[in-house]
Amino acid sequence: MTQAPFQLDLPRTRSTCVVFASPHSGRAYSWEFLKRSVLDERSIRSSEDAFVDRLFDTAPEYGAPLLSALAPRAYVDLNRSADELDPAVVRDVRSFGHNPRISSGLGVIPRVVANGREIYRGKIELAEARQRLETVWHPYHAELQRLLDESMALFRSAILIDCHSMPHEAIESLPGQPGVKPQVVLGDRFGAACAPHVMDRVEAAFAGAGFRVVRNAPFAGAYVTQHYGRPSRGQHVVQVEVDRGLYMNEAAVRPNSDFAAVRDLLRGVIAEIVEIGRPTAMPLAAE
Repeated sequence: MTQAPFQLDLPRTRSTCVVFASPHSGRAYSWEFLKRSVLDERSIRSSEDAFVDRLFDTAPEYGAPLLSALAPRAYVDLNRSADELDPAVVRDVRSFGHNPRISSGLGVIPRVVANGREIYRGKIELAEARQRLETVWHPYHAELQRLLDESMALFRSAILIDCHSMPHEAIESLPGQPGVKPQVVLGDRFGAACAPHVMDRVEAAFAGAGFRVVRNAPFAGAYVTQHYGRPSRGQHVVQVEVDRGLYMNEAAVRPNSDFAAVRDLLRGVIAEIVEIGRPTAMPLAAE
């Protein structure tokens, strides 16, 4: 990748400790990368959280920064640890014990996209994998850490809203309600990544906008939630998964006719969430 691995949209003034981030919406597929893959340009996008950055792009209007990946998830997965290298796709990497994400082909350098479709024929060299981490993974996480540190310095607390999307067909119906699926899944590692009063208000923001919301099932949060969530220190993380069927044509990978309406609903949700992080709402350390 020669292009910058992320885009940072800043408010005129930081007025809240909330930071929004979209690590899987990157869509800068270089010709060199596409040439290496056995997949066509549409198939390789199936693991992308397409347009999530656009759904949340009003955050700076309310005083919160938005950090968006530009490099695609199929190239480097920013929601994985840098050491989650898959020996099945990266040459000369040793297995360091059972890791379900790596075993399923979803390490930091993914082997597959959605539905287990292989990205490559054969393996890539370890030097190439390290170069991807150096140019994409480390700069993104350095910037994310800087934004959270800035929140802590300015407001003595930080709230990260880690924004994702989920395939509609992969969502299970709500218990006892056949055919009725949640539209938003919030993950906080079952309370380990976020204080209850913060999670309650985030959930209320989505539910108040009319979304069907559940917590931690089937998505409780991955590396970002686990690594950055430190509620005892006043640093909270909530992973947000939005049903793709609400706002996009998944097969064609393009926004559908409801995209603008969903984005408008999320504008209201964002406005509610940033209020949690206003100085008047402090402190946010775990109670």
